Amino acid sequence: MYQSASNSYNNQPILKGLITSEKEKIHAQTLANSLRKKFRHFSRRFRREGVDCFRLYDWDSPDIRVVVDWCAGRLVVAEYERKQTGPRYLPEMAKAAAEALGVSGDKVYIKRRHTKIPDSPRYKKLNNRQERFKVRERDLWFWVNLSDFLDTGLFSDHRDTRVIISGLAKGKDFLNLFAYTGTFTCAAAAGGARTTTVDRSQTYIKWAKDNMLLNQLLNPRHVFIQSDVNKYLSRAYAQGKRFSLAFVDPPSFFKNEREGVSFDVNRDHPELIRAVLKLMLPGSDLFFSTNHQRFEPKLHTIAAREIIKLTPKTIPEDYRNRNVHNCWQIKV
Repeated sequence: MYQSASNSYNNQPILKGLITSEKEKIHAQTLANSLRKKFRHFSRRFRREGVDCFRLYDWDSPDIRVVVDWCAGRLVVAEYERKQTGPRYLPEMAKAAAEALGVSGDKVYIKRRHTKIPDSPRYKKLNNRQERFKVRERDLWFWVNLSDFLDTGLFSDHRDTRVIISGLAKGKDFLNLFAYTGTFTCAAAAGGARTTTVDRSQTYIKWAKDNMLLNQLLNPRHVFIQSDVNKYLSRAYAQGKRFSLAFVDPPSFFKNEREGVSFDVNRDHPELIRAVLKLMLPGSDLFFSTNHQRFEPKLHTIAAREIIKLTPKTIPEDYRNRNVHNCWQIKV
């Protein structure tokens, strides 16, 4: 029995033009062969590095639009949903993945992703099982939850970016905006920074505190603020707060009809970055990242001492999709 984080196919009619059962079997066998090969390649090295979560299959074939992540002995199998695959396809891919790697069905989590929904999936709760467990990422530990949200609490594609942040953090005042579960806060704190963590979700502020506690880093040097980021930036500037290191990773889209607020990273990132730069001290570093697959940077409008595109250095080897995120270092 596989754990599903979406019921989007329930009660839908069988559609014409679905992938045939014969082709489904071919896809399953191709996926299984690839997973066995990739697991042999990655597992020993990541075990030596102390990395529990890594990507095994990254939409490596254009016909098999799934990603498969290893997470401390569990599997997350996600499909970028399309009509042609139908309701049976993803469970069959999950079954093939489980059998290929010897993972029991209760440790396989199915996720269906959409590419055209204008909102951030990290804030949508899908279940309430509260089944979380801790995983290691080199010298850090994080709580993950594979069942209740579309995202797990840990973006492993940024594990090398966290190393960069930690290496720059000693003696700095670090600002983490759109902080999610605070993994970058943990990296900066472990590197010796004082930190301020901002997210609009109380759920993720608590999760960030739990991650800090898990790493024995929680103390009064580290501040957690539940707030809309724009409101926080205005308030912090008026209060004279200043920072020497920052990480900004906004959602691709956000809309709050009740407050009349919307955000589109393609449209709004220059204004957001300029607002953050007002809080940055001379000589500081601001890291800006986005996972928007069709991001169109307008960084030429930003006044900074230097802007460096770091993306090739921040995407690990196990992520063959080199567009999984884009990342820049903005030197003030």
